[in-house]
Amino acid sequence: MKIRIFNFIVFTIGMVTIGVPASTLRAAPLAEEVAELRRQLALLQSDYADRLSALETRLQAAERRARQAERVAEDAVEVAEQAAIDGSAAASAPNTFNPSIGAVLTGRFADLDRGWDALPGFEPGGEIGTGGPGFALGEAELNLKANVDANFFGSLTVAVGEEDGEAELGIEEAWLQTTSLSGGLSVTGGRFFSAAGYLNGFHVHADDFVDRPLPYQAFFGGRYTVDGLQARWVAPSSLLFEVGAEVNWGAGFPASHNGSTSPAAETVFVHIGGDAGLSNSWQLGLSTITADVIERGTDITFTGDSDLAVADFVWKWAPQGNAAAQNLKIQAEYFRRREDGVAGTLPYAGTQTGWYLQAIWQFAPRWRIGGRYAEVRADGGAALAGTALEDPGRPSRRSSLMMDFSPSEYSRLRLQYSNDRVLPIADDQLFLQYIMSLGAHGAHQF
Repeated sequence: MKIRIFNFIVFTIGMVTIGVPASTLRAAPLAEEVAELRRQLALLQSDYADRLSALETRLQAAERRARQAERVAEDAVEVAEQAAIDGSAAASAPNTFNPSIGAVLTGRFADLDRGWDALPGFEPGGEIGTGGPGFALGEAELNLKANVDANFFGSLTVAVGEEDGEAELGIEEAWLQTTSLSGGLSVTGGRFFSAAGYLNGFHVHADDFVDRPLPYQAFFGGRYTVDGLQARWVAPSSLLFEVGAEVNWGAGFPASHNGSTSPAAETVFVHIGGDAGLSNSWQLGLSTITADVIERGTDITFTGDSDLAVADFVWKWAPQGNAAAQNLKIQAEYFRRREDGVAGTLPYAGTQTGWYLQAIWQFAPRWRIGGRYAEVRADGGAALAGTALEDPGRPSRRSSLMMDFSPSEYSRLRLQYSNDRVLPIADDQLFLQYIMSLGAHGAHQF
């Protein structure tokens, strides 16, 4: 009997063992192994994501530094252009026969009915206006630049023009700049283009249109030139940040000689800029000019205080940072001037404003199109009725469209149409322009 019971128990245990799948017996260990593998995989994925994010951050920072270095390098082209010649020159005369020499020739043909040489409500200054119809030889520039020694770089630009059938020769620029100061500091002295505004620092032949925007003609007489000193500091960072100041003893419009040893005008400026991704870059600027004016003008003279503020903004786009084939530039500036003093024998207190907006698109290599709208508004007050500063009661406006073709980096041909509403009667104007560069000519700033 006992043997039968024992055999029954063994048989039952065997049947139960045979009836249970092996996978069931191993289920618990496998589930733990799968959970562990999933946990390790999650850790690897998290670590990979962190490493990828860190690499992307480092890449973006490196790209910003590279783009900033590229802009700095472009600004330094003019300084470094003769470095090889300097190195091979005799030690006793390191700057003998080594200046880079360049010239720019311009000319244009105009088809217009009503030209002008003064803006209603504004005191005329400098070289402004549309010019007359027909062909006109533009201003020619002759430039010499070179390192003086290890501490200074020099530049001289002479402008050759014609007025009333007679040739005129003038010094457009003549300045020296330090090259050995540390910490991002540089000092420029002599005659130079002010850093006030964005477009003012460019030569006219580098403009995108035949004529300068109306605000530049109204507030700067085309360009504001300083006879004095400029100090500029550029921060050592991937983001462009520079500040500077200028003192002007010259009579560049809107300033004038003040007949004393103190400067006639002071300028303060700040620029910031950077990159937005790989294809976009931008720059924002603010500047002020404070001038002590004495008997400025001819038909009606002004004596008093002149305070001008300028805000400028530039946005550039180029696919993957390569501007050779395609690029877009959007540019805008706003001007506001407050003057208080005496105009002629009449008390004068007025506020004048102006702005422009333009866009230039290079849609194919060597081909560009662009448009610009500009206007200025004067507020001379009722006391100046009948004078050149009389408020015209309306803004002066000018809209322009252009297309240009550059056979090479040294030549450009431009066609421009302008709807001019400076005078009470609108005028449709057509211009053809050529710009030709001879010899060495460095790159312009951003």
